[in-house]
Amino acid sequence: MGTAELQAFYQRDMAAILADPGLPAAHEALLQALESGAWQANVWVKTAILAGFRSTPTALVAGWPSPCYDRTAFPPRAFNLADGVRMVPGGSSVRRGAFMAPGVVIMPPAYVNVGAYVDEGTMVDSHALVGSCAQIGKRVHLSAAAQIGGVLEPAGAVPVVVEDDAFVGGLCGLFEGVIVRRRAVLAPGVVLSASTRIYDLVHGRELTREVPEGAVVVPGSRPGSGEFARARGLNLAAPCIVKYRDGSTDAATTLEEALR
Repeated sequence: MGTAELQAFYQRDMAAILADPGLPAAHEALLQALESGAWQANVWVKTAILAGFRSTPTALVAGWPSPCYDRTAFPPRAFNLADGVRMVPGGSSVRRGAFMAPGVVIMPPAYVNVGAYVDEGTMVDSHALVGSCAQIGKRVHLSAAAQIGGVLEPAGAVPVVVEDDAFVGGLCGLFEGVIVRRRAVLAPGVVLSASTRIYDLVHGRELTREVPEGAVVVPGSRPGSGEFARARGLNLAAPCIVKYRDGSTDAATTLEEALR
């Protein structure tokens, strides 16, 4: 079943999709397309993933070191040497329907959900999460405990995108369709959602949803408004762009200089 046929199959009411006897064959074709990277994070693809969850039972996942139960539509992926993915032992899991390009390194324990796209040369470090339908570019470093939010419901919501050569520091969180442009650097602890204001100290502006190309973002704070906040010295999170990378510095060097 080709992409056009898959799209036509899943661009229907959910009840019609679930009642169609061709759903198992369509689902297998969907998994193969997702794992080949031949797709985009659009509404019909996310609808197709949801149909897989709703049409299959929960069952024992065979081969795990302890009892584990999940929907049979999206079992853990089993890689081989030809895939070129380095899955380091220690408890990581990648669900079927996630694209993992050659050269990706997954440090334990990490988790990559269905529909995610992780491009070549990217490091998914320990305790990092790549959520459903999240888009990660080439040579990205997702540091320890970085959380890349997923999105399936509502199916029209926008996924998180991290572009090529970006560096996402430890304990960072990216949610609600945030876009991190290429070569940007996020210091440890930066948390961004669609409504988070990012203060660009270099250009004197406020941004939301998108981190510009090459921007170096560090955690900051601003005073809370109102008498109650002032009386208690309360501050709100205010991520700040403190500089932009130039062509001669790598992410680690730029981040170290920005944090000094």
